[in-house]
Amino acid sequence: MPHSASAKKRHKQNLRNRERNRAAKSELKSHIRKVLSAIEAGDATQAREALRVVASSADKAAASKKIHRNKAARIKSRLSKRMLVASKAGTAATPAKGSGAKASGAKGSSTKAAGKGKKAAAKPKA
Repeated sequence: MPHSASAKKRHKQNLRNRERNRAAKSELKSHIRKVLSAIEAGDATQAREALRVVASSADKAAASKKIHRNKAARIKSRLSKRMLVASKAGTAATPAKGSGAKASGAKGSSTKAAGKGKKAAAKPKA
């Protein structure tokens, strides 16, 4: 626990700011869930409107340093990509949770395993 008066004040400020930051992040996550549910339902207009709200909310959170600016960009990019995939397919996007690299298979163990398999197959020629 803080002992000096300034440390006590700082502690109170930190607690107050933490609640504010958590509320903003929670609101952002709620907006993201609305976009994902609209995509799952196949409602393109509602998804587009919700994505616009998410983009604004993410940019505001990044501007006030509640989240990193790269995270805001990543959120907007992944959601817009999911919306594009859903609109092209005419149905919901396939990944159920997250649309990160592991879910899409772009990076991770699948590519590493394929690379190891090629090397292992190339070595036993002798």
